[in-house]
Amino acid sequence: MCVESDGCEIEDCSSSDVVQTLSGSMSPALKSNPDLHPCKPGQKFRAALLRCRTPTAAAGILSFGNVLNYMDRYTVAGVLLDIQRHFNISDSEAGLLQTVFICSFMVAAPIFGYLGDRFNRKVILSCGIFFWSIITLSSSFISKEYYWLFVLSRGLVGIGESSYSSISPTIIGDLFTSNSRTMMLSVFYLAIPLGSGLGYILGSSAKEAAGDWHWALRVSPLLGITAGTLILVFVPEPKRGCADQLTGRYKTRSSWCSDMKALAKNRSYVFSSLASAAVSFATGAFGMWIPLYLYRAQVVQKTAEACSKEICSSKDSLIFGAITCVTGLLGVVIGAATTRLCRQKTERADPLVCAVSMLGSAIFICLIFVVAKKSIVGAYVCIFIGETLLFLNWAITADILMFVVIPTRRATAIAFQSFTSHLLGDAGSPYLIGLISDSLQESYAMSVLWQFLSLGYALMLCPFVIVLGGMFFLATALFFLDDREKAEKQLSLMTQQPSVKVTST
Repeated sequence: MCVESDGCEIEDCSSSDVVQTLSGSMSPALKSNPDLHPCKPGQKFRAALLRCRTPTAAAGILSFGNVLNYMDRYTVAGVLLDIQRHFNISDSEAGLLQTVFICSFMVAAPIFGYLGDRFNRKVILSCGIFFWSIITLSSSFISKEYYWLFVLSRGLVGIGESSYSSISPTIIGDLFTSNSRTMMLSVFYLAIPLGSGLGYILGSSAKEAAGDWHWALRVSPLLGITAGTLILVFVPEPKRGCADQLTGRYKTRSSWCSDMKALAKNRSYVFSSLASAAVSFATGAFGMWIPLYLYRAQVVQKTAEACSKEICSSKDSLIFGAITCVTGLLGVVIGAATTRLCRQKTERADPLVCAVSMLGSAIFICLIFVVAKKSIVGAYVCIFIGETLLFLNWAITADILMFVVIPTRRATAIAFQSFTSHLLGDAGSPYLIGLISDSLQESYAMSVLWQFLSLGYALMLCPFVIVLGGMFFLATALFFLDDREKAEKQLSLMTQQPSVKVTST
């Protein structure tokens, strides 16, 4: 027999069962008591609902929300050629869409990180999803005379999505430990390439089905509202640090300045954040421009015609989206498995696997621009291998942070890492690539060939940035063990001394 929080008896419940109340407390199994009364239908429903709020279900729902975040982000890239024609804008102006989105995203991230370390996280997540869903749906009705308003809407969407990316990994971090946490974070970060790929596919498919690119922005908002509701109902709000056995009382609300000083002294955190910025630079530029680059390559090869219709071909966006989904799955799975295997050989496995995968990725990404002029199939093969290696590090980077940062400042750490990686990465890379491409086109006679070459020359900046990111991961490996030991010692001190104050060491 189990007892609900208001003293009613729940049927079909063994004596060893325990029921979690809506407040998060646990009601232990009790012996029969004549004062207990049968639960009403509404109370039974609440009890059944609580049984569904398992850590695995919560991680699945949070991963689904992350898929939608990235799907919405790259839906615009999937119909970029149509947007250029509709608003009559250049490459640099088109790149501004992603740059404005990322800038608002990164500015809001530290704010949500601060809030996520101090207030109810799932409420913040749900409000963020509802906000960006409404803005995205509204932006699909903006007319072509108001491009500035369309750009502004993407900035507002970035604020909504920032709340999710900054806070949701910390809930997973508080629900799981060790290898199970690595696995769940791998599933969560699988949503980045999977959602990105689905964004291309959704945008292209919705446009083709409706005969209007605006419909590409009207599907993800409905799914977003669904995800926000699921988070409110089924995702628990675990106590910060509970998975790390921080059962004692401790000061959770350390000052923001104290948190930032501690993170600035954490060398593994600093170098892994700089490496993440290199990854963001490359993925931001590639996600925005590669489908258009491959389309121009086919025009040069005379296997496709330049777009002169209201609705342009979406074949390259569909193929690139499918490749991104598959490589994302392979990259995250291979990354998690490789790291687990290498941990048996060296304790520095996490940053070393990231470094090797980054350096390998740079080689194949360079080859894209060598073979694209002659063979589109060869370019897709290089994209497949290069993206797989690049996506290896998504979940591993998050796990590195969990190892070297104590639970009470993880949301702040994730938010600030997001801020720096976007500031130095994809906040400027789409616009920068478009600006370089436009500058090269203006310097020489305009032609279809030069439009293709100029964009390729601009994208050649990405492999060099990826190599730099690999170097930062190697630097992370040098300090990883020391920083992890410091975090473990501080965690142990906080557990042993219930009233201890969180310091900045």
